[in-house]
Amino acid sequence: MGKEDAIKKSVVYSAMEVAKICGVVNQTAINWIRNNYLKASTTPGGQFRVYPDDLVEFMEKNDMQVPVEVLENCKVKVHIQKQSVLLVDDDKAWNDVMAKFLKQRYETLHIYQAFDGFEAGSEMASKHPKSVVLDIDLPGIDGMKLCQTINKSDAFGKPLIIVVTALEDADLEKNCRKYGAAEFFKKPVNLPQLADTLGKLLELTAAS
Repeated sequence: MGKEDAIKKSVVYSAMEVAKICGVVNQTAINWIRNNYLKASTTPGGQFRVYPDDLVEFMEKNDMQVPVEVLENCKVKVHIQKQSVLLVDDDKAWNDVMAKFLKQRYETLHIYQAFDGFEAGSEMASKHPKSVVLDIDLPGIDGMKLCQTINKSDAFGKPLIIVVTALEDADLEKNCRKYGAAEFFKKPVNLPQLADTLGKLLELTAAS
């Protein structure tokens, strides 16, 4: 076990921390554990401890949004779907347009959609897409930090990242690539060009 793995394995949550993450009172988290809904261990002093992997499994089973900070503490075996993409953009109309266009271009492509950073983290942890088309200007979350986290964390399977943004910053593309982006597009995006780029990254064949 490497040093990084050892650090991740040592991360555990108390019942109070679980309650805060899930947005409930402390007693509710304790009841989940006592009723065997949420897997936990007990310290010699009688305190509950929950591993990140078990917490994520519980939250996903109960349709809760899993914070990125919890996901990146997981150490899981990831099965990557080679022909898959997660589209992350809070503009639902644009997100739907991308999904429709890509599905027409690549019939075998598995397409998932997320409309904010929390949903993106949950989808990546459960679906493990091979690629992510990521709008970094997302409400309530630092898109640049999210890009870096996706690239570094084993919990997401380190998917190929294509950044799509309307932000104006001379150093933006350089910084996105520094934090793990494989490709970079400015809005408005040329959809055929985006599809071609994704196809080359995933070695997809266009539908006839």
